[in-house]
Amino acid sequence: MQLYIGNKNYSSWSLRPWLLMTQSGIQFEEIKLRLAFNDESDFKKTLAQVAPSGRVPVLVDEGFAVWDTLAIAEYLAEKYPSKNLWPIQPLARARARSLCAEMHSGFGALRSHFVMNIEASLPEIGKRVLAEKPDVARDFERIVQMWEKQFDEHGGPFLFGAFSIADAYFAPVCSRFATYAVPLPSRVAKYVEHIHSLPSMQAWVRDAKAEHDFIADDEPYRTAPTH
Repeated sequence: MQLYIGNKNYSSWSLRPWLLMTQSGIQFEEIKLRLAFNDESDFKKTLAQVAPSGRVPVLVDEGFAVWDTLAIAEYLAEKYPSKNLWPIQPLARARARSLCAEMHSGFGALRSHFVMNIEASLPEIGKRVLAEKPDVARDFERIVQMWEKQFDEHGGPFLFGAFSIADAYFAPVCSRFATYAVPLPSRVAKYVEHIHSLPSMQAWVRDAKAEHDFIADDEPYRTAPTH
């Protein structure tokens, strides 16, 4: 299988299946493309030959393309049932799907104001945005609520006890909380630390920091470095 992804520093959507597959021991070839939004870019031209969505991530298995993070997750869960990528218990599995779907379709304010940027450290932005943007504060409070509910029910260290698709799905949020030094309740902070302690997440972070590739469209707070 091949997994097409974007820049590791910025591409939150790419992180999800990459982390899921790496953490779960699913072998794949990584094909990283430099993010670009111009239709004439190499990024768009390459993806046009792979999938009609024109976006990353895309999983290709024996020439068959699967795009969108939820579709990829479901495909992998069916292909590797013994890996229990979703929680085993039916109600927990349904809840995990609900949380992933909510993340997939919601939290637009948090996504917009706390863009993923692993290389950066922007604590002053985190405090200011939470104070000045009620919609971001609401998104943040909802994430805290949903995570703590799972800790109450499953005891950690992951959202549903063992690592699952849900943890891969929220890993970009953990990255955002770290970049912007968002003040977190103790159990949430411990979870964020736990996700960052995973060897797979550490590998992604190392690669992201090694890119040294400034993409202005993904930098609402910083200006390009001068040399």
